[in-house]
Amino acid sequence: MKTSSILLSLTLAAVSVSAAPRGQQGQQRGAGNNGKGAAAAASTVAVESNAATAAAAASSSAAAANNAGSGAAAGAAAASNSTAATASTGSTASTGTITATGSLSTDSLTTNATANNPDPQSSTTLDPRVIATGFLNNGQDVQEAGQVASITSNNNFINYCLTQGNLPITNGLQITSGSCNPAPIGTIPAVSLMPSSKFSNPANGDTITANQEFTISMNIQNLDTGNFVNANENYFAAPQQLNAQGQIIGHTHVVIEAINGLADTTPTNPQTFAFFKGVNTAAVNGAVTADVTNGVPAGTYRLCSINSSSNHQPVIVPVAQHGGLDDCVYVCQISLVAFGPKF
Repeated sequence: MKTSSILLSLTLAAVSVSAAPRGQQGQQRGAGNNGKGAAAAASTVAVESNAATAAAAASSSAAAANNAGSGAAAGAAAASNSTAATASTGSTASTGTITATGSLSTDSLTTNATANNPDPQSSTTLDPRVIATGFLNNGQDVQEAGQVASITSNNNFINYCLTQGNLPITNGLQITSGSCNPAPIGTIPAVSLMPSSKFSNPANGDTITANQEFTISMNIQNLDTGNFVNANENYFAAPQQLNAQGQIIGHTHVVIEAINGLADTTPTNPQTFAFFKGVNTAAVNGAVTADVTNGVPAGTYRLCSINSSSNHQPVIVPVAQHGGLDDCVYVCQISLVAFGPKF
């Protein structure tokens, strides 16, 4: 098949968006994954840019963002499975399963993507085989009380960030003032392989001595743990990937937040926490651990997990109706001079 017959050249005028809400405020989850570790098998075809002045892609068909202080990266962000040098591009209703073409690498790329490149992973042109025709439908053909219309697109929203005003491109950075991320969601596991976790220590309702070291342990399943990328340069910068067993490649985090007691119903401030740690090591016998070396002061706390893909995005699963993918427990600290819990 000739390249001209399988590639669809799309320009900025091809974007079809029925509604253009402002982008959601970017949330910084902290650069908790520091030091050395086994990096996930992930890469981005996007050209890395300086945080202050991101350069636009050389090709006119690339999504060149007009945002102040940031430009769209060239090409599509992409990542490979840890066991393969090539990746399947998926399937569509019209063509069925597609044979994979083009290699993906965890090495930094040194060249820009170009229009109509024979390697689809180095092309700024959208291959028609991966166009999701379902994105044309706003969902209102089947009504439900309170349901709102989805925004629509005929080109996989490849230039969606151009509709978001002056928001900068996320570009692998943790931008605390808000941004727009062009990377696709990525590969989604089967329902039988959705991840979940449950804390084993501390248990819900436990009491722990204040300001004293303790170890968090959590049982976890269906997550290929211990895989994390550079949180300061590759944050949300590649799609979710699966390993050869169909499990999400990623890692987990634990966070401890102070609350005003078990009966407190006030939402917490996600920017304020007593302890946060990215668990960079793989699970051992189905469990991960994290040391809280200095403990936490006396009080009542909520301890939660944040299960993530290797590029730090929360894990994505195939169905809307599912059980919790993370766990939370509530614990109490006893002051060093107290005789009972603070519950």
